This record gives sequence, C-alpha cells and structure tokens, in this order.
Amino acid sequence: MLTDLFRRMTPAVGELGERFAAHGHELALVGGSVRDVFLGRTGNDLDLTTDAPPERVLEIVRGWADSIWTIGIEFGTVGVRKGRWMLEITTYRSESYDPKSRKPDVVYGTSLHEDLSRRDFAVNAMAVRLPVGDSVDLVDPFDGLADLAAKRLRTPGPPERSFDDDPLRMLRAARFVSQLGFTVAPETFTAMKEMAERIEIVSAERIQAELDKLICGRHPRAGLTLLVESGLARIVLPELPKLRLEIDEHHRHKDVYEHTLTVLEQAIAQEENGPDRVLRWAALMHDVGKPKTRRLEPGGRVSFHHHEVVGAQMTRKRLTALKFPKDVVADVSRLVELHLRFHGYGTGEWTDSAVRRYVRDAGHLLERLHKLTRADCTTRNKRKAQALQRAYDHLEERIARLAEEEELAKIRPELDGNEIQRILGIGPGPTVGKAYKFLLDMRLDRGVIGKEAATEALLKWAEENGIR
Repeated sequence: MLTDLFRRMTPAVGELGERFAAHGHELALVGGSVRDVFLGRTGNDLDLTTDAPPERVLEIVRGWADSIWTIGIEFGTVGVRKGRWMLEITTYRSESYDPKSRKPDVVYGTSLHEDLSRRDFAVNAMAVRLPVGDSVDLVDPFDGLADLAAKRLRTPGPPERSFDDDPLRMLRAARFVSQLGFTVAPETFTAMKEMAERIEIVSAERIQAELDKLICGRHPRAGLTLLVESGLARIVLPELPKLRLEIDEHHRHKDVYEHTLTVLEQAIAQEENGPDRVLRWAALMHDVGKPKTRRLEPGGRVSFHHHEVVGAQMTRKRLTALKFPKDVVADVSRLVELHLRFHGYGTGEWTDSAVRRYVRDAGHLLERLHKLTRADCTTRNKRKAQALQRAYDHLEERIARLAEEEELAKIRPELDGNEIQRILGIGPGPTVGKAYKFLLDMRLDRGVIGKEAATEALLKWAEENGIR
C-alpha cells in the first residue's frame, strides 16, 4: 500500500531517480513531501534532495525536464517541471544564521543523514530513497514516523541548537500546529519561550509568510495560542497578547482576547470557498484598538469609544510593517474600521439612504463585512444573539431589495463629470469633484430622480455656492 502511494509519483520521480543513479548521484524524496504522503495530503509539488551540487543537477535534468528555473540556486535549489509535477531539488545542506544577520549561511553537506539532521522537525526529517523498488527505503533517523503518529512536533536535535540555527522554525512550529493539528513537545515549547527574542533577526517578509499560512490553517486558534503563550506574539504580532486586558472586580467586561479568537472561528465557519485571508485577518485584528481606548465609566461600565478607528490605524501599521500587499492592508484595515457600523442599525431604524451609504462604504468588501459582523456576535445571551441575527437578516434583505431596485452596487451620480462641466460651463478642476460629490450624496439620499431633476438640483447647488 505504502509502496503504491510513492509509486503514484512516477514516472516523474521514478525516472528522475534512475537518471541521478545513472550519473552516480543519490536522490531522495524528503521533508514535507514524505510527511504528507503518510498524512494522505499528496499534491503536485514535491521536495527532493541530492548529493549532486546545483550545477550538476542542471546537467542531469536538462533534456528531461519540461522547464527549469534557478531562482533559488544560490541556496542550492533547482526547480523543475515534468508534466504536472513541480519538483524542487536541493543539494544536501546545512544553514544557520549569524547572530547579527538576517540572511542564512548555506553550506553544502555530504550525506542524507546530515541533511536530515539540519531540518526543522523530526516529522520533516524523513526521506525515501529513489527510485522506489519493491519496497520503500524509508530513512527516518530521528523517529519522525513515531512523532507523526503522535501528532507531535520535536526537533531532530536539541531545540536550542535548531532554533539558534534558524529562528523562523519557532514560527513554523506554530504554523504546523495550525495546519496539521499537531502539538509541540514540552522541551520544544520551553526552547521557544526562552529563545523568543531570537525571532527579531528574521526578515519581515519571512515572518509574514509564516503568519499568513498560520492564519489560513485549519486550526488557527491553536497556532495563535502557541504564539501568545511562547512569547513570540509579543514580538511578531504584539497587538494580539495586548488583547488580554486586565479585569478588575468592579469593572467587568468581555475577555477581548478570547472574544477575538471566537470571532475568528465564527468567521471561518462562514467561508464558502476555502480560507479567506482578508476575512480572517480582519477577524483577528477587529478589536486591536480596544486596549488603547479602554475607559472605566461610572457604574462599573467599560467603554472603548472609537476603537474601530484606532484599530484600523493600528492594523494598517502592523500589516504594512509585515510587508503585506497594499490591497490586503487596505481591505483588512477597512473592514476593521467598518465592523461596528451595523450597531447603529438598531431594529431597523436606518433610512434607505443610510443603507445605501453602508453598501457604498463597504464597496467590494460588503460580503466580507456581512460575515465579520455576524461573527462578531459572541454573547452567551441567546435572546440578545437571536435579536442581533434577526436585525442583520433584516438589513441584508433591505440591501437585496434596494440592489434589485437600483443596482445598488453600481451607484453613480446621474450626471457624469463631462455632463457636469457642460451644464455648469466649467472646465476640469476641483469644482467638478465637489459637484460630483453633491450629486452622489443626493443619489444616496433620494435614489434615482432622473437626469432632468438632477440637472435642476445641480444648477441650484451651483447658484447657492457662487459657481458659474
């Protein structure tokens, strides 16, 4: 059965193994690719390792591969495509960080065992020699298979040495907890706590990649909890542990940290087509402004006035520092800014104008805002929760009705910029923008009134404002 699983990767890896052997070199399937076969998670991207240096790898795969790329060759990796298979072939190596450098030093190794010993976790320190014969030649010097069965993360050697060599492995542990549902061995967790400060040497881009994979995993709560409890979050995502606000006996309020993790889970439950990174990050960051805006009020109340505005600013700053794409930064921070807007709706007091503005302000994020707003209800009071859900159901029904009546998502003033210039007899400039905004606000307030009425209103506005 196991042999069949590995043989399914042929002819690609089988042919390649034979080709390397014919040239006097070793080749093995390694790391996550082996782990995932045992977990039943095989894909088309495979990792392989060899004793051949990169230049020799290029010689061997030329004429066989459909395409070759060398973007990672300085780190010993040659990329190859063969049919539907995407293969990364890396020369045996070891790598470590200088205490004051952000870039790893790569040194080529001489044996498969040495290569496996430098890998992050024992479950990723397994290899299968190629080509696969009548039985699988599994190389597992650090009992990774046993760890896999126990769903445990443990480093091949002392964790302190492993994390000192590459501090990013501490974040990778949290990512695997999220993706695979594993737990961290006690000695590994202790090393993470003691060495958390070491993560500061790693570049923002690499940290962002791990955090993004963590948040999009199957068990992000567990991964985030590990980040907080190990002290890593204090460095890479300090807004998260700060949500654990002090609770005094006279001024009670929700545990914002636990509330946030629950909102994240409830947002995930509404996803329809796999992980939505923008929705998940918005759920995680939606209340980060609360610690800065927390006020103790008379009568034992606690307020967080304008925390959505402060939170949006903090979110934008953090995601920018982590080098997220600009569109992701803009979308996540916008959702954080808008997440409280619905709470002014009450039991349906909004006018149609207010509903139109809600839709306009959300723009392309409207569906995500629906999900975030629903997820943000974590009260244990069933009556209150049901009332909130009914109110939001009512709002969505009104949005759907208005959209059908007015093509709400395409709201524009009834006169465009050229028409405004012609009617007012003016050229391009700031006045056109002001007139456009006036007409847009009128459209939101009054709906469709027709071009004739819009023209009359524009002329009246221009007269009142001394234009023309």
